[in-house]
Order: sequence, then structure tokens, then C-alpha cells
Amino acid sequence: MEADEAEVRRIHELFRYERELWKQNVSVVAGLDEAGRGPLAGPVVAAAVVFTKETYIPQVNDSKKLTPPVREELYEIILEKAADCSVGFADVAEIDRYNIVQASFVAMRRAVEGLSRRPDFLLVDGKTFPEQAIPCRTIVQGDARSFSIAAASILAKVTRDRMMLEYDKLFPQYGFAAHKGYATRAHLDAIEQHGLCPIHRRSFHPRRFRHQLSLFQECPNETEKN
Repeated sequence: MEADEAEVRRIHELFRYERELWKQNVSVVAGLDEAGRGPLAGPVVAAAVVFTKETYIPQVNDSKKLTPPVREELYEIILEKAADCSVGFADVAEIDRYNIVQASFVAMRRAVEGLSRRPDFLLVDGKTFPEQAIPCRTIVQGDARSFSIAAASILAKVTRDRMMLEYDKLFPQYGFAAHKGYATRAHLDAIEQHGLCPIHRRSFHPRRFRHQLSLFQECPNETEKN
């Protein structure tokens, strides 16, 4: 019982930014986050999620703090309980054309545009978001501080991971199912052996990542990065 009460309090606290806006009669508040800035391959994916007041979904948190099975379970619950949600993408060609930061903004805008109703306000994970048409607030580490942003991080992460599993079937020699396109040692070895495939980002340089791996011990949870 105490654990349940603690989780209720934690979820209530995650709604503090949304609650401030609802008290100001801001009706439709969308949380916005992306997944896939760091990988050498695959798209960047963004999600926008809108909830009614104080929707309770236990375990919602920054997607990086959750195991893949929990993320998958929460993904389905969020789709069921969200008042509105949408996913947007920027593909590899756009990442190489604009740079990854600008491509992330493109994906975020597409996620917002995909909502059935234009939000009154956006809560966005990160330091900056060049949105002018809709009022917004950026929150550093927002995926751990806002319920709506945390939910968006889960939708974006699961969507992208599922995409990388499909790419693994097309390009099995790279091991995308294991590392989701991140610069693991196995991925860099595969690039050296097979060259780049169509979903690799040409603007990202594998040699730089190889150098970083030579300086730092490889992280055991690299596939869980956002």
C-alpha cells in the first residue's frame, strides 16, 4: 500500500507543470520529446501527447529509466489513455541536410501537426525549441519532470526501436536490433567491414565515435540511450 501511495504522489508531482497551466485555463497541453539524436543510423522520432487532467498511469517516467518490456507495456496504455497523441519523423536525408538538431525540431513540429487538435501550449524537453505559433515552455530533463513529456519520450523511443527492428531485417549485417543504430563497438566494426547502408547518417563520422570508444569504456546500456 505504501508503495502504491508513493507512486501516486510521484505521478501527481510529475503533473506540476501541466497543473500550473490548467489552473490558468489552458486547456490542451501537449508534451513533446524526441528519440534518436545520437545514433549513427535511422531517423529521429518525436512524439506529442495530450492528457486530460491528472490521468493516472503508474510507472510513466523518462524512457531511458525504463526497461524495454516496461516501455512496451506503457506504450500501449498511453495510446489508450491519452486524449490525443501523434508521432513525427525526420529521415536520414533530412538529418544530413539540416543537421540533427534542426531535424529534431522538424520531427517535433510534425508530431504537433499530427495531433487532432492544435494545442494551446507545448511542454518541450530540452533547452530550446524555435516554436512561434504556439506558446511553449522548454524544460531541461523534462522527460523526468513532466508527465506529458515522459509519456512522449516513451512513445518516441518505442516507435523508433520498432523501426530499427524492421531495419535489422533489411540490413542484418549491422545488428540494428541490438544497438538501435548507436555507436557500439560491434556497430562500428560492421561499418568497417560492410561500409555504410542507406539508413546510415553520412553527416555522422564513425571514426570520431571509434576514437571516443577507445578513450572510454563502452557503456553496457548503450541501446537504452535516447
